[in-house]
Amino acid sequence: MELSDRILNRTLLDRHHLLERMRFDAARICDELVGLQAQDTMPPFVGLWSRTVDFDPTQLDRALHERSLVRITVMRGTIHLVTPADAVRIVPHIQPELEKAPFRKGFNYGAMVGLDPEEVRARGQKALGDEPMPAAALREIAAREYPDRDAGAVLQTWLYQLPVLQTPPRGLWKNNSRPVWSRIEPWLGIPLDHTYPAAELVLRYLRAYGPASSMDVQAWSRLTGIKKALDTLGDRVRTYTDARGRTLYDAADAVLADPDRPAPARFLGWYDNVYLSHADRSRIIPGGRPLVLRHMASQVSPLLVDGFVAGRYKVFTDKTAARLRVLPDRLYTSAETAEVEAEGAALLRFLEPDLRHAVEILAPGATLQP
Repeated sequence: MELSDRILNRTLLDRHHLLERMRFDAARICDELVGLQAQDTMPPFVGLWSRTVDFDPTQLDRALHERSLVRITVMRGTIHLVTPADAVRIVPHIQPELEKAPFRKGFNYGAMVGLDPEEVRARGQKALGDEPMPAAALREIAAREYPDRDAGAVLQTWLYQLPVLQTPPRGLWKNNSRPVWSRIEPWLGIPLDHTYPAAELVLRYLRAYGPASSMDVQAWSRLTGIKKALDTLGDRVRTYTDARGRTLYDAADAVLADPDRPAPARFLGWYDNVYLSHADRSRIIPGGRPLVLRHMASQVSPLLVDGFVAGRYKVFTDKTAARLRVLPDRLYTSAETAEVEAEGAALLRFLEPDLRHAVEILAPGATLQP
């Protein structure tokens, strides 16, 4: 069966709860989506607001304090918000590739080349100990341990080599504190799970992001051996083809969405996984064109209109007002304009309830910066 980009689009949005907000808590969303991208502090809050009914940011703050959710380096070597169960079972699959990176010539201009990885790891484990440690304190230890090396590179190496996570206050609502790091096992009180099969992780990806190709799975996870994992799943997966003739895999019991189902306008956080978890992004970005990640580094995010990326936006604030400026990729219809304005106003009420609000839809090709 051949699947159009529109079928794939509506199916992806449905599985990500972007067609209809759900009455789920943050932990359930993170479990179903195998984590929320949390490279910065605000995107998980915006992502949860866009996916759930009446999302309260204190819910996520409480989950981080109670350790029912954690911020940890997993897929693609980036920070994700995940459940403790996923923290201990995904990390063993991701960690081996992370550990190789610091000792390659391209890492920080070869700052760690020539050092014994096991000796570096042992010093890092001693530095981290069993209690959370601020990054600044770890950098000071790194400078003492390796006075002839760049302390920042040594610290980054330790954070790649050792299974670690970020502890509060980093990641709390409107709290952009510098990271405080802890080893996973002391923080969660449970050991890493080295028995969790890669095939199960692949199947969960398909449930959240499928139907998808083996290259899509690899783009999301950066794991190797994807084809072998898919073969292991046997009749638990079924196959389709896309409009370009590629094989797509999906969970055998997963349901495809109606391609004619309406897709409301949605504003999501920068680096949201719904945009970044396929090698071919045609199902959500017209033409599959690449996103400009430097825009995201400036807190600029894509927005969805009729289910597809149709522009980008940023919120600008001062002491009295919050302005959400939208730069469209194309002209919106009058109905789309009204929908974007209404959803944008709701987002401002969530983000800045005490300020005056304005939603500004610019002309295509204008400058987003005021």
